[in-house]
Amino acid sequence: MSQETRTARTLRLRLPGLTGHRAGQHVDVRLSAPDGYTAVRSYSVASALPGDELELTVEELDDGEVSPYLVHGVSVGDQLEVRGPVGGWFVWDPADPSPVQLIAGGSGVVPLMAMIRAHAADPASPGGTAEFRLLYSVRSPEAAYYGAELDELAKSALLSVTYVYTREAPAGSPVPPRRLDARALSIAVLPVSANPAFYICGATAFVETVADWLVQAGYPADRIKTERYGGMGSTP
Repeated sequence: MSQETRTARTLRLRLPGLTGHRAGQHVDVRLSAPDGYTAVRSYSVASALPGDELELTVEELDDGEVSPYLVHGVSVGDQLEVRGPVGGWFVWDPADPSPVQLIAGGSGVVPLMAMIRAHAADPASPGGTAEFRLLYSVRSPEAAYYGAELDELAKSALLSVTYVYTREAPAGSPVPPRRLDARALSIAVLPVSANPAFYICGATAFVETVADWLVQAGYPADRIKTERYGGMGSTP
């Protein structure tokens, strides 16, 4: 287990019989109370581990039924009821040599991190030599997941990372906090001529707004894959 931020923790699970997973998949975690009440929540896989292990990064929600326990209550050796990994659409295929543009809003970076890790772990695959870009919209530097690992991976010529801080920018940053807008998006992402594959993950309003901007800018809709998580959230 590792603490990603004040409110988010990464858990490593061992699932007997698992033989790997695809980058972008998720699992369902079910908790059961003594009175029989159950709650099930889906969490994206953050890792690109082979074999029977995977990692989840869970953000604690104020009104959550499952996330507070996963962030604060679960301990090493505890057993969880898990279904999956599941999902075959919002996944990155190492056999696809297309350049990839990832766009994350907040904790939506989790499945995209699995893709980045899978890309870095398999440089001999056709997709392993493709250019990856991550555009990461997040409240502040302290709220960003995987910061040190992303900085290290971005030393490769095949990965670049652009942050958009919406409430607090790093000390000394020449760019003030701001919302992502269509102009900033067009500057940060791979050009239309590169025909990139897009993966966008975040709150519903963020995902729908960004996808609409991309289509309006001329990117083919069938090259844009989206994944949303709970509630409407905020626009970029």
